Amino acid sequence: MSFWNSVKKTAVEHGKAQFLDIIEWLDETRDTIVFRFPVFNQAIQDGGKLVVREGQAAVFVSEGKLSDVFGPGTYELSTRTKAIAGFFESIKYALNYPYKGDVYFVNTRQFTDQKWGTPNPIMMHDKEIGPVRIRAFGNYAYKVTDPAVFIREIVGTSGLFTTSEINGQLKRKLVSGFADTLGESEIPVLRLAAAYMDLGDAMRERLSKWFEDSYGITLTDFVVENVSLPPEVEKMLDKRSSMGLLGDMGKYTQFQTAEAIGKMAERPGGGNAFMDAGMGLAMGHVMGGAVAGGAAPGMAPGGAPPPPPGPALLHYHGPSGQAQLSAQDIAQRVAADRSGAHNVWAPGWPGWKAWREVPEIANLVPPPAAAPPPPPGAGAPVHYTGPDGAQLQIPAGEVAARVAADPGGRHLVWKAGMSGWIPAKDLPEVAQALAAAAPPPPPPPAAGPTPPPPPPADE
Repeated sequence: MSFWNSVKKTAVEHGKAQFLDIIEWLDETRDTIVFRFPVFNQAIQDGGKLVVREGQAAVFVSEGKLSDVFGPGTYELSTRTKAIAGFFESIKYALNYPYKGDVYFVNTRQFTDQKWGTPNPIMMHDKEIGPVRIRAFGNYAYKVTDPAVFIREIVGTSGLFTTSEINGQLKRKLVSGFADTLGESEIPVLRLAAAYMDLGDAMRERLSKWFEDSYGITLTDFVVENVSLPPEVEKMLDKRSSMGLLGDMGKYTQFQTAEAIGKMAERPGGGNAFMDAGMGLAMGHVMGGAVAGGAAPGMAPGGAPPPPPGPALLHYHGPSGQAQLSAQDIAQRVAADRSGAHNVWAPGWPGWKAWREVPEIANLVPPPAAAPPPPPGAGAPVHYTGPDGAQLQIPAGEVAARVAADPGGRHLVWKAGMSGWIPAKDLPEVAQALAAAAPPPPPPPAAGPTPPPPPPADE
């Protein structure tokens, strides 16, 4: 017979309410959050005790309305206690009626090691890899910090409430918040391992206030244990790492061949001697060729050397589009359009490089054509500033033309070796150009007949 049925049977058999001297709760589980103390058909004795231990809170509900919340401590239950005076209204009826209220004990300790994970992959855009799907998992911890809100919003009238009844909702909220936080952080996937703690701290700051206001609980810890990529992406990353570890493929091939010869020499004598001799001669020929001239491991039929390898191709991206080209072809495109953006990439590089950063291309690009000399008579360029304030580097002849076009304007010039700007007219080259461009004076008037003397004055 359950405890509740036992209480009901006792109340029916005695025909009146039973007295409760001490109200307390000892939790023997690790997942109970709320426990409703059995007060069915019972009365709280005036002068009884309420014992609330550390990590607990007691919530009294009188006739369906929350009455008060008690923290850790021992309290006297009597009509002199204002917060619980309503509990003793049944005394005036000689305790013949059951108490119309509930006493809830709330576990306020931390509930740790609660698991979370992404049920479906999260789609995100990585700066280095591009669009990628990831999965993540970890654990979190929380505790009830506002028992009144928790009972009002989550528990309701349930007599027993455990972590399993709320963890599902918490996980869904945490996964949604984690996806938003990860997307806003813009951390590259390959560098996430160094940001697990930062992501956990950001999640606590982001969701703690919402949990407190909505559920009455506080998110005390959030741990990201692992972020993983799809298996096919992980395989590609493993291949890329292996290529970086191998380094020089020629040396790696020679090493593998040398190991094969050593293993063949250790084989027992029961093998095929002719086959062993043939394999040994073939490997020896390959090794000898590699040491003498660096020949490739493969040989053409008949002992002839294989055809020379073609030029290595690089990935190219420029004004004309993207293609795989040799260094010579890329150099020709750069020379034809020096103002364009020409970038190249090869396996093993972390990213695209400008053509100037690749020696095998930069050495093939011819230098730009030299600027033509100034026209005869124009003179060497000088620094000039005119009435409009613009600064130019133009020949002295052009400066003289500007001065002649606006004689009243402010024309200044400067060239290397001068201590400061001077009027353009004071520069010898400009003065000479101005003098050469000035129109010649008009010819003097021709000699005419001598005018007659003036008439005498009247007397």
